[in-house]
Amino acid sequence: MPKVLTDEQLEQWERTGAVWPIDLLSEDEAADYNLRFEGLESSMEGEAQDRFRMKAHLPFPWLWDLVTHERLADAMEDLLGPNLVCWGSSFFTKKARDPRFISWHQDSTYYGLEPPESITAWVAFTHASSEAGCMKIIPGSHKGAAILPHEETYDKNNLLSRGQTIRDIDPSTAVEMPLKPGQMSIHHNKTIHSSEPNNADWPRVGFAIHFADSSVRQAQFENPLAIHIRGEDTDGNWVEDPRPEYEMSPESIAAVDEYWNRYRNAMKAQT
Repeated sequence: MPKVLTDEQLEQWERTGAVWPIDLLSEDEAADYNLRFEGLESSMEGEAQDRFRMKAHLPFPWLWDLVTHERLADAMEDLLGPNLVCWGSSFFTKKARDPRFISWHQDSTYYGLEPPESITAWVAFTHASSEAGCMKIIPGSHKGAAILPHEETYDKNNLLSRGQTIRDIDPSTAVEMPLKPGQMSIHHNKTIHSSEPNNADWPRVGFAIHFADSSVRQAQFENPLAIHIRGEDTDGNWVEDPRPEYEMSPESIAAVDEYWNRYRNAMKAQT
């Protein structure tokens, strides 16, 4: 029997490759996370989504707590089974009236996971409405083993690192996934998805958390890190993430930077 998701939501997942909306945090909890995020960005030059990549939870105990949230783990177990790892996390933010967008793509393209069977929970800290440029998907595009060809555009307004884009997508088949603060969506990393610019008067702030069954391995480099959320890792595919002792500790900053360099170098090797 599922722990969080209903039978209808499980059917939606099988049919579309995504499920939404799922209540995770209260409005007050979401507001607190957003306040922490705003404090982080006000303390630094640039954006958190540029500075903290792939392992954004490593320097922040409050994000570690979100990644390991009990209800989130229950939802992941409903979809992946009892042996869970969280191998990454990232901010995805657009400022108010922000022209930046995310092109049609599959997350699996550069993750380097074998098999490419990972899923992402996208947690809304603020309203992610249609006006604010919420995520949208091509339902059913997760089915089959194919990772489709992507053109690397390097568009300055594309929030993806290479502007990777799947061409010739019929937008009339797309379905939007709006979320209220504290809600989350979950999508398969082969599900084709995108988001439009933020035309709202408020920032669209979300946090993406990546999960897999522990049997999935990182094929691009050795000794990949993850949080062992539940169950076992019988093949020893993942080394345990270092839990932050306090916010922005030198050790945690070094860990997130070192891992991003490993991941970035692995992506360069693919070209």
